Amino acid sequence: MAKRRRRKDGYRPKPIVVAVYLVLRLIVVGVLISCIIRREYESAFTCVLVLVLYMLPPIVQRNFRIELPTTMEIIILVFIFAAEILGELGSYFIQYPHWDSILHTTTGFISAAFGYSMVDFLNRNKPHHVKLSPIFMAMVSFCFSMTIGVLWEFFEFGVDYLFHTDMQKDTIIHAFSSVTLDPTNSNVPIRVDHITDVAVNGESLGLGGYLDIGLYDTMEDLFVNFVGALTFSIFGYFNTKSGSNRIAKQFVPVVLPEEEAEEAEPVTE
Repeated sequence: MAKRRRRKDGYRPKPIVVAVYLVLRLIVVGVLISCIIRREYESAFTCVLVLVLYMLPPIVQRNFRIELPTTMEIIILVFIFAAEILGELGSYFIQYPHWDSILHTTTGFISAAFGYSMVDFLNRNKPHHVKLSPIFMAMVSFCFSMTIGVLWEFFEFGVDYLFHTDMQKDTIIHAFSSVTLDPTNSNVPIRVDHITDVAVNGESLGLGGYLDIGLYDTMEDLFVNFVGALTFSIFGYFNTKSGSNRIAKQFVPVVLPEEEAEEAEPVTE
């Protein structure tokens, strides 16, 4: 048996996380070099942003004595890569219709885990110990995740409005209802069905239907965020109730007490 000490800041790199981090970082650096050679500087900036984001989990863990479970840390690294490198630069958001939904579901799950961990810390912190019910823990976890989801949609709308981007992707639909079309102004929704084309300024867009500007995308994002948040909240409920839910513990960050951060940990060589 040998002893390996945590650093005094409480952070101890995990070999598998380091391996995933290095592989993904090498890929991003390769993409960055390729973008610079092709003079695609906006894409190059995205690569630099990803490299900066990859530095945040270790920094947060060192400075705030937070330990991210291995599963959670790997998911965060892969999520950033999937969203920015594959989603934005690889156009996966366009090529694979459900790519965005998968990422938003993951975001809902991860955000719920962080919300749960903050309350769980209050539940376990001895100097200010409070006992919270499992249902309360689950509700806080769920509400925290949904709040993050709503704030993100506000951000997407704001960026689209101010900088004329298209973060809120458009959807082709073939029917809608609108009270604006009611000639009597009586708040009666008028149904428009079987839409096969839409024209702007007299010119057909050739889309095969009506172009919805962001609404369907926003609501779908919030719905899958809801699914992710609800899923973790259920895990969190049983984790609080039994104290032994292994699934939830794989995703719940832990705030390390100062004395624990300096403890030696036995490991097998």
